[in-house]
Amino acid sequence: MLAVVGTVPHEDFPLVAGEVLMKEETLILEGRRIPISRGTPALLAATISAGEVLGNSAPFAYLVGDIGTGKGSRRLYDHLTKHLPKMTFEVITFHYLQPDVDWHNRVLFALGEMEPKPVLIADAGFMYAAKMSGQAGAYDLFTPDVGELAFLADEQAPHPFYTRGFILHEENRVQELIERAYEHDNAAHCLLVKGKQDYIAARQGVLATVDEPLVETLEPVGGTGDTVTGIVSALVASRISVEEAALLASRVNRLAGLYADPTPATQVIEIIKHIPRAMTEILRERKTKIESKNAR
Repeated sequence: MLAVVGTVPHEDFPLVAGEVLMKEETLILEGRRIPISRGTPALLAATISAGEVLGNSAPFAYLVGDIGTGKGSRRLYDHLTKHLPKMTFEVITFHYLQPDVDWHNRVLFALGEMEPKPVLIADAGFMYAAKMSGQAGAYDLFTPDVGELAFLADEQAPHPFYTRGFILHEENRVQELIERAYEHDNAAHCLLVKGKQDYIAARQGVLATVDEPLVETLEPVGGTGDTVTGIVSALVASRISVEEAALLASRVNRLAGLYADPTPATQVIEIIKHIPRAMTEILRERKTKIESKNAR
């Protein structure tokens, strides 16, 4: 089973945990209805949409309200340290939590008590905390955008706010930033770097790039980074290798964006609605390639 850990931007939203369902444009968790907007709700919706095609079970979610103060995040960190050792998740994706090195390390210790150890995916705040604590190597996949990659590449920056200016997060320097992040052990075993061109990389270098379809009008649509992390989480939960899942997720996310025919006013839910169609098409292509290879 896949677990997703994150926050919703509402201070009075309680800490809840359980399987998540999606009905139309709403998530349902422990009887609570959560609108699907950017952030962890978008990630969960993308995971569910992709998982339906893959035959996955409903994801389990740990959610809490946090408007940036960190109060809710600390409650969730504490809850995870107490409950994760008892769970048997195959994949855990950590998303928006306020980065806290001490609490991150406590959660990582709790993860070490799980048997077997789950595949660990981190994005946003949790990825920051992993790098800040010097524990990036404990993770199987990070999904940074180019700006976040610049923070991973800066071995001296204690926080994203302090990423040094000469480490520019420019699209044409992505390979250099990837190399620098691995050189200083600030990257997970695999990276899915999100941008106009997506990069799938590991310590040995760039494994693949994806730049088509390029839908320029997707740029102002918030949440597309969340959806690709949700898609890759679903793929990994279906027992596809992390590296291949990252490549497939990039392609599915772009294709879903194309099918949504977005405008600057498009909301992320419109892209999520097209994930099943895009996933079906990409998996069909994958199956054809595998069959062709086996026939040789």
